[in-house]
Amino acid sequence: MKKQFQVIVAFFSLLFIASCSTESPIPETTPTPVITAPQTPGKSYNYLAIGDSYTIGQSVCETCRFPVQLSKSLGNLNSNNTYSLKIIAQTGWTTTNLISAINTQNPTSNYDLVTLLIGVNNQYQNKPFSLYEKEFPELVNKAIALAKGDKTNVIVVSIPDYAYTPFGQASGNQTTISTAIDQYNTFAKKYCDDNTILFINITDITRQGLTNKNLVAQDGLHPSELAYSLFVERILPKATTILQN
Repeated sequence: MKKQFQVIVAFFSLLFIASCSTESPIPETTPTPVITAPQTPGKSYNYLAIGDSYTIGQSVCETCRFPVQLSKSLGNLNSNNTYSLKIIAQTGWTTTNLISAINTQNPTSNYDLVTLLIGVNNQYQNKPFSLYEKEFPELVNKAIALAKGDKTNVIVVSIPDYAYTPFGQASGNQTTISTAIDQYNTFAKKYCDDNTILFINITDITRQGLTNKNLVAQDGLHPSELAYSLFVERILPKATTILQN
């Protein structure tokens, strides 16, 4: 009896060992590799904005100015890039004042992008139109020289129409103002077209100032942050193309 029990125990032991040997081994776990997207190397760009109150952003905050908004928007397209902004502009400046300021400051000629917006004070101060005809081309050529001598790095922005503001409305000369602004912009656009220089029209935006009061700053004369953001919507695609070339 004892011998039979030992035989049975031995039989079941062999059976257990056999069954264990046929089980699949537990696979080893392999850590999932961490994949990181390649980072585009960052670049540094220099941007120069020259003009008058519309460039310095009279009556809006410093970050509300269109050149600052443009720099920020460019940075948002590629956070690895950096943009250095210099502004040469002051409220009340005519073409003559801007030429003098550029000559005095003598900025370096290493700018990847230059924007020029000038002329409203020539009109407002009743300067002879012939002065603009002489000095606007001079300013464009200065802008080109500052843009590494490359005219494709320059953007000329049209003059806003202040007739469509409370200030302009109170002057009683809305039609006269708008006609004069058209004369300045027509000359500037033709000069730019004839010389293959980029000209961007934003005047129509400012002509909504009486129907959309949010487009006018609190001073009742200059564009608001919102208006400048609409300027940037038009300038940004062209500026992006310039900096990609």
